[in-house]
Amino acid sequence: MEWKRDWGLTTRVLLTGFLLFILYLAFMTVLVVFFPGVSIWLIVGLAVVMGFIQYFFSDKLVLWTTHSRIITDDEYPELHRTVEKLCHEADLPMPKIAIMQSPVPNAFATGRSPKHAVVACTDSILRLLTKDELEAVLAHELSHVKNRDILTMTMASFVAMIASMIMQSFFFSALFGGNNRDNGAGWIVVWIVSIIVYALSTLLILALSRYREFAADRGSALITRNPQALISALNKISGRMEVVPPQAKAKVEGANAFFIIPALSGNTIMELFSTHPPIEKRIAALEKIGIELRGN
Repeated sequence: MEWKRDWGLTTRVLLTGFLLFILYLAFMTVLVVFFPGVSIWLIVGLAVVMGFIQYFFSDKLVLWTTHSRIITDDEYPELHRTVEKLCHEADLPMPKIAIMQSPVPNAFATGRSPKHAVVACTDSILRLLTKDELEAVLAHELSHVKNRDILTMTMASFVAMIASMIMQSFFFSALFGGNNRDNGAGWIVVWIVSIIVYALSTLLILALSRYREFAADRGSALITRNPQALISALNKISGRMEVVPPQAKAKVEGANAFFIIPALSGNTIMELFSTHPPIEKRIAALEKIGIELRGN
């Protein structure tokens, strides 16, 4: 398999990282200006600790929040053989494999590098898809690993996470306000700025997330040489998603950015901020790739 570097994805990753970094610096500047009594080293220290946790424990955090369990090759030998075969095709080290008990048919990949990657799928998707369709889905997740965009998405959410924590927690109000109760106006300004930062960082993340799904779809087609299998899988998963109870989808909604198809319950604001492009556009792009592959 000839793997072509996706310069569109690379450019977006670098641009998103740069803009988020500028946004982060601006946010930290506001905190220092309105709370001059707080040591800048405290702010930097908190940022470093949070970044450290995200970098080294992002895979464990995702597995924990989705209640996914690392499995051995003895438990799911066929699944291990399939992933091993795809890794050979994609020239990737064998990742850990996890199973998530959920009626929501889905799959995701996490980890800071190909050597520390985890590929997970729900037990329901194993029952729903054919062998070729499952291969295509797993190849999609391995493409995220190959493109190294998982860590980028995890770290990109860092700024949004800090802004969200400030918006929702009185802990930060007490921390930065200290015993100075007259600084209520300063806290209100920071709270408003945190809303703006959260909105802007979320829009940047969404723009990157949607493109990386197109890139992973293309990677799956290159690895399997069978884009039609992924088209069939996407149709099956999206069709099944419509009949899954909203309560079941709500339980895993927090991991939507990692899933091959988001699980939207229709009951939260996340419905308005889709991390994935429309299924119709993904299928149209895969059909074009199929024509390209047949022409080679």
